This record gives sequence, C-alpha cells and structure tokens, in this order.
Amino acid sequence: MADADTARLCTEVVRSAFGPLTATVASILLTRGRLGLSQLLRYSKLKPRTVRAAILVLVQHNLLWHAQSEEEGEVFEMNIDECLMRLRYGRYVWLSEQLYGKWGAEIVQLVLDHGKLRPPDIIAQLSIYDPIKAPAVLRQTLHKLVEETYLKPSTVLSHLSPRDKLIRYEAEEKRKISGFPTAKELREAKEIAEARLKREEEEAEQVGMKRKVKDHSHKASKRKTVEESMEVDDDIYFRVNCERFNVHIRNKLIENTARERFNECAGAVVRATLQATEPKQRKLSDVRSDPTSFANVAMHLPDDIDLAAGLVLQSSRKPPSMTLIKEYLGILASADNPTPAGRAASFVSLGGSKVQVEFEIIARRLQRRVLEAVARERHGDEGVRIIRLLLDTGMMDEKQISKIGMMAPKDVRPLLSAMSAESLVSLQEVPKSADRNPTRMFYLWFVDLQKASAVQLRNLYKSLYNIAARREAEQEEPNLKAVLEKRQRSDVSQDEERLLTRNERELLAQWEKKRDKLTVLEMRVEEAVFILRDLGTFAINDE
Repeated sequence: MADADTARLCTEVVRSAFGPLTATVASILLTRGRLGLSQLLRYSKLKPRTVRAAILVLVQHNLLWHAQSEEEGEVFEMNIDECLMRLRYGRYVWLSEQLYGKWGAEIVQLVLDHGKLRPPDIIAQLSIYDPIKAPAVLRQTLHKLVEETYLKPSTVLSHLSPRDKLIRYEAEEKRKISGFPTAKELREAKEIAEARLKREEEEAEQVGMKRKVKDHSHKASKRKTVEESMEVDDDIYFRVNCERFNVHIRNKLIENTARERFNECAGAVVRATLQATEPKQRKLSDVRSDPTSFANVAMHLPDDIDLAAGLVLQSSRKPPSMTLIKEYLGILASADNPTPAGRAASFVSLGGSKVQVEFEIIARRLQRRVLEAVARERHGDEGVRIIRLLLDTGMMDEKQISKIGMMAPKDVRPLLSAMSAESLVSLQEVPKSADRNPTRMFYLWFVDLQKASAVQLRNLYKSLYNIAARREAEQEEPNLKAVLEKRQRSDVSQDEERLLTRNERELLAQWEKKRDKLTVLEMRVEEAVFILRDLGTFAINDE
C-alpha cells in the first residue's frame, strides 16, 4: 500500500497510458493494498469483464504482481517501482538509439508499448515495410540487446512479489534454528534468504539465450567440426530491463557532477573510466566499478580532446597523454588529501596501475547535495549550515549548534523546529534518570538521512503529479484543444502555415513553450527522484 502522494502519481501514470477504467483498478490497489478479484469488483463498482481486462493489461505491462495465498486465494498487488519507471521510458528509447541506432530504439519502443513480446512478434511487426532486409538486421540487434541484458526474459517469478518470496524463505530458514534464535542467527537467516532470492532471479534471467549448434562438414575430410554459439530463444517473452538503462543514467549523472566540480576535461576522463567498465555494470547496487587500467581509460578518450587545457602546467612543454590522465585521476581520487574528508569528496580510487569509480561515495554525496538544496531553498544558508554541521559531527544539542555554528540562540530554536517539521533534522531524547522526566533530559539533534530522504521523495512525487496535472489542464483549455485537434488533421499537418491562422499559430507557439518548460522541470525533479530513490539504496542497506 502506497502513501497518498505516490498513489496519486502512479494513478496518473496509469490513467495517461491506459485510460480511466484501468486507473480506477490501479488506484484501489494502491490505496487499499493487495486485494482479490471479488474485493476489487466490490470497491471499483465496475463490471467483472472490465476489471478482468484491466488486470490483464496491468499484468501484461508488468505493473501487477499476483500471488496465491491459503487464506485469501489469488490476490493482486501493484508494482509501484515499475509504475514509476514509466516516467523514464522516453529516455530509455533515446539511450537505445544512442547505443544501437534506429533499430535498437524501434525494438525497445515496441517492447515498452506492449509490455512483453516474443522475438518472432517483434521482428514481424517491425519488418512490415522492409520484409527482405529488415529481419536479419532486427535479429542481430535483438541478439545484442538480449546479450547485453537491455532486454530480459519475463518469467513466472517476475510476476510474483519478491517481498512474499523473501518472507517465505526467511521463515524456512528460521524453522531450521533449534531453540530460541539469537540476533546473529536471525541476521544470518535473513542474509541466506536474500542470497537465495537473488540467485533465483539470476537463474531465471539466464533462459533468454539458447545454444545454437552449427555443423561444418568438409568434402576432403570425414571429420565434422561442431561450433556452438548462442541465439535468442524464440519461445521466451522479453521485457525491458530498466535497471540496465538506469546504469547509463547514473553514469551520465556522475560525469556531469565531475564536470561541474572540476572542468570539461575531468568530466571526459570520468566518462572514459566509466565506459571502460560499462559492459560489466549491470546493477545500481554496485559499490564500485571493476578495476581498469590507465591504458584502457586512454583508449576510451576522444582523439580530439586537449587534456592540457584543463590543467595549469609549470612547464611550457606539453606532457604525454598518459601523464595528464594520471594527473586527472589523482585529482579525482583526492590523492593530495588522504583523510576521511578527502575520500568522501573523491570520484575514483587508485590501486597501483588500476582505477575504480566509487559509486557508493558519489551517491552519498549526491544525496547530501539534494538535501542541502532543499534546506537552502526553504531555510536559507543558516539551514544548510546546520545540516552540514550535524552530518559532519553527529548528534548535538541546541547550545552546541548555536556555539559551533556561530548563530544566535534565539535564531537557532525556531529554525530547528521548522526543519524538524519537514523531517530535515530529527530529535533524540536521552534521559538523565530512569523516570524520564522531560525537565531532566538531553535533547540531541541529528540528521536521519533515510527519514529525510523518504519525506523529500514524497514531496518530489507530489511535484511530479502537479506537473502532470498542470500539463493536462493547459492542454484541456477550450481554445487550445480545438487548435490541437485541428492540427491533427492530415491536410493541416502537411501545410500548417497556410491552413492555420496567425492567432492559432501564436496559440500553438505559446503552448509549446509552456510544454517545454514543464518538461524541463519534470526532468529536473526526476533527476532528484533518481538520486534519492535509485541511488539511495546504499543508505537503506546501512540501516
């Protein structure tokens, strides 16, 4: 069951894609939690045929989990993460075109439109206009997408809630413990259950490829050489692997952060370091990238880049490229500051002749930057000063914050109260005596990163919903709606200059300008959501 802001946003996403009836079913599941078919019929007040059709649509597009329980029978539950991923589908298609060209984008777009498809269906639909050459190119591109896990098989396990499986596996491990379980045994049971679930998911995703045996027989020799290769299994349904595309979004975000922090050349070195290990980056939960050599980083740098332009060199002679790359990597690794603060500000880590990108350190720094931006917007520089002070030193009372932060006590108390109301800071009570008398307590302030991120994430979901509602309200304005419907006519779309009046063209130009502004705002909010939700897994794991 989702909170109110998340439920509203998911309902709006489903409504814009599948219509109001499917959105009604999704809204009930989001607000009431998992339900059976009979309960869905009662709460939605829709016809059984309509509810079944809505369930089929949601299952087909991977938005619904279904499970069989002994008490309730078959129940359905919304997959909130998959629903929110639909906001990035346009970016996934763009990334596919950058990686595999037009045909890669066409394949990913088709799979996203249908939820899941088999390879023969994909090739049949996309090769209508070129049935001779297109199938071979499509099959080759599809093989690359499956091999690089941009498309993954849709199995029975992918339609079951992983939470249910984790609870069941954990209960099985706890039953193996004799006597009263200790905290260590409970932790080990949970770890074993998580490892089992992860292993099952990895094994299930291996079914997408099958062995293809080629038999090469020669007339001059009686011996036959058998060559084995892998091909896409035509009987398997494939879906888009969102996490694989999210890896590229994360890498671009890291590159932009390095460029903002240092300069263009440093961003290019970070991009080359990420590209050197990109084929092996499959999960956002990776703490750091695989080690790669300096020479491999140099191979991925563009030929026309001038690395010397980003450094202040003492000599007039231009050093070799490898020397410049090592200099940049040393700066990115904070080699001149071997302290905890220096490591927390680093992008890479060096070990001999190898370099690794530190995903966890960068993700924590980005998350902290988002919280500081929220504090600055709502509480000014004093709010940011308190956030940084508490994050760097830990728990402090009001007098210490006032003294170390060099702020007047009369200003600190209302500021802390306002920030506490927004969950940017939290309060810990430490009693001096066993009776827990409020007058004999220490009140210590600290930043609960997980709680603060969760609250800000809900606010960002509310912003995304408001952006979508604003876009729809602007589009439903009567005059604009009439002009948009007129432009959709085939004759008008071919000659807008002549068949649209000047007022209509001005109205369309104003609408397109508003739409672009809303799209840019939506992308910025979505970037903050990506940092707090997708890259925030490290903070959750620490808890």
